[in-house]
Formats: sequence, C-alpha cells, structure tokens
Amino acid sequence: MSAHSTLSRPSSYRPSSYRKPDSFYGWHIVVYSTIALAATGPGQTAAVSVFIDPMIADLGVSRSAISTAYLIGTLCGAVAMPWVGRALDRFGVRRTMAVIGAVFGAVLIALSAVTEIVGLTAGFAGIRMAGQGALGLTATTATALWFAKKRGFATGIVSAVGAIGISMTPLVMEGFIASHSWRTAWLVEGVAIWLVVIPIALLGMRDRPAQLGQIPDGARKPEDGDRAHVEWGATLAHTVRSPYFWVVTAGVAACGLLSTAVNFHQISLLGERGLTPGEAAGNFLWQTIAMLLATLATGALVDRAHPRWLILAAMALLTGGLVLGAYVTPGLTAVAFGALLGAAGGSMRVLEAATFPRYFGTAHLGSIRGIVVSVSVGSTAFGPLIYATAHDWTGSYSDVLVVTAAIPVAIALAALVVKPPVLEAVHRMHG
Repeated sequence: MSAHSTLSRPSSYRPSSYRKPDSFYGWHIVVYSTIALAATGPGQTAAVSVFIDPMIADLGVSRSAISTAYLIGTLCGAVAMPWVGRALDRFGVRRTMAVIGAVFGAVLIALSAVTEIVGLTAGFAGIRMAGQGALGLTATTATALWFAKKRGFATGIVSAVGAIGISMTPLVMEGFIASHSWRTAWLVEGVAIWLVVIPIALLGMRDRPAQLGQIPDGARKPEDGDRAHVEWGATLAHTVRSPYFWVVTAGVAACGLLSTAVNFHQISLLGERGLTPGEAAGNFLWQTIAMLLATLATGALVDRAHPRWLILAAMALLTGGLVLGAYVTPGLTAVAFGALLGAAGGSMRVLEAATFPRYFGTAHLGSIRGIVVSVSVGSTAFGPLIYATAHDWTGSYSDVLVVTAAIPVAIALAALVVKPPVLEAVHRMHG
C-alpha cells in the first residue's frame, strides 16, 4: 500500500496562510480542555457510584437490576462514539463541544425525575454517551490537535488536572446527597454543566491552530518548511488494521472495564473489607492523587520512551491493584489499592491520547479516537454486572478481583510482542 493511499491532507490546507503567532493559543486550549474534562465527572462511574445505594432504596430496584441498566445505558452510549469522532473531524471542536454540553446537562436534569428502571436506563445512556464518552473525547482530542513535540506534556496536564475535578465530584456529591437528596443532586449537576461547558465551547475553544493562523506547539517559523506544518493522517480503515492500535485500545478498555467494576461497587466492595461508607468514598481521593502523579509522569515520558514499556507498567499497576483488592484492610493497604488502580488508568489514557497522533496523524484523529472511546466506554458497561453477578454467586468480591487480574497480564504480554507502526516516518519521507 502506498503512502498516498494512507495519508491525506485536508483540502483547506494552505501553506502560505501560516504565520508566526504573537501569542500561542494552545495553552488557552489546555486550560479550557482541562475544565471540560473535569466537567465529565457527573458521567463517570466514580460519581455515579454514590447515587447507587440511595436510588436502590428509593426506587425499589435490586443491585443486579441497576447494574444491568448501567450496562445497557453504557453500551448505548458507546455506540454513538464513532459518530462523535466524525463530528469532531467534520464540524470542529467548538460546535461539537457546545452540543455535547447542552445534551449532557439536559440528561442530568432529566435523571432527577426518574421513577422506574426504564427511565433510569435511558438516563444512564445519556450521561455515559455525553459525559463519560463524548465530552472527554472532545477535550483530549482538542489538546492533541494543538501540540506536536509537546503533545505528551500538554495531554498529561489536561488529563491530570482534569482528573482532580472528576475525583472531587463523588466526594462533593456524597455529602450533598446525604444533606439533600439524589434527585436534587442530579438537578444541580445538570445546571452546572450548562453554565460551565457551553460558554467554554462557544467563547473559548478553537478548532485547530490554522484557524488562528498558528501551528502546533507555536514554536516553528514559517521558513522551516511548509511540509512540517501540514496535517497528515492515516485513514481510519488503515489504522484499525494496525495491531498496535488494538493493543493500546485493549489496554484502555481493560482499565475502563476493571476500574469501572471496582468503582461502581466501591462502597460495597470496601465495606466488605471493613471500611465505612465515608472511608470507601474517600478512597477515590487516593485514586486521584495517584492518577495525577502517574498521568504527569507518563505525559513527560510518552514523548521519549518506547510505548511498550509504558503499557507494560500500566498493566502491572492494574494487576497489582486488583489482586490487592482481595486482601485490602482499612489503612495503608486501602490507600495502596486505590493508588494502583488510579495510576493504571491515568497512565493508559494519556498514553493513548498522546501516541495515536504520533503514529496515525491528526487529519482523521477524531474518527480514530472515536473508535477507541467507543470500545473503552463499551467495556465499562460489563464490569459492574460481572462483579455484581460474581458477588451474588460467591457472596464476596475477592474471587472476581483475582480472576480478572489475568486480563491486564495478557495485554502486557501482547505489548511485548507488537511494535508500533512507522507511519510518521513515511509521512516525513513522502509528505
């Protein structure tokens, strides 16, 4: 297959339109993307988990039934991700994010009025699609479009600081639900999304550097050569035939599947090991601290180190966290349990967001990452039900924690064998 059949230049490309910017707008994009990523909190499993027990009691549904509703809702949300990715490529970050913010807020408000399992399932579909999937995809893709050499560093900042906002959501909402109600909590979250995400999208975000006459990183001069500035990219069809694409996607999906399973049942799981509900909810803080540190470290390393070793490290952390979860007790082991899970997820997400543009380009990045997020979000659908069913069968979470630890082990072994593609080198030779 020729280089020209896999790489493309957008028709709007005009080399002569680039100029040295007085002020690089990419760092503004980092700030806005960080806020948008933090705003995905209400759609993340960690935040949803603090609603589960109150809704079970109020709606009169079983834990397995609500887990099934979450599975169906998450799968429905996952199906939409490839179209969200295409919308990013076609309509740009600004308009896509504005629509997502409007939908996300509306669904959260609607959840405050649910009375039965069907409405709850539809609400789960909406928040998993718009919040956990689409808004996160848009925020991290926007960052990748504005950076090249500093992409790992910038993506690491967005992912790490955004994770702080995500982790604060369950801590804040757990107390808010106790003081008010879960219905009021959904309502407040929806209004907050409208007030934050929509203004950021319309007033702050810009689609690509060329829109402002700028270039990625904002450092090169026009005379460095037009070819250095062209947006190139493998087609989606070519990308999905790359084994490396599926190894990384599997790593992201494993973190989503297993972290979601643990987070969804975290109050129950850690309660079984002797932690109070407050201590169990507080464990999200340790997960976030570790995620913050691991994300920053991976962001700094991803532009320099071979991705094989970073994938291996992330899967080792995930394996260790799952095994430790079967033996955790209040105190240091509980802290270590949360830290290992948080570090694994943070490392894998920033690795995917930073390395895919390097190996597959940015011309079709939205469509490519839409597939990744679709698989990742889809995987999160099964985790809660798998763990709930195992708990119903065995009366404990210990066995399922140990058994599912084999999944990241298998991915780590695959990472040792599969090599990244060489498309960037092809671009440099033939772009």
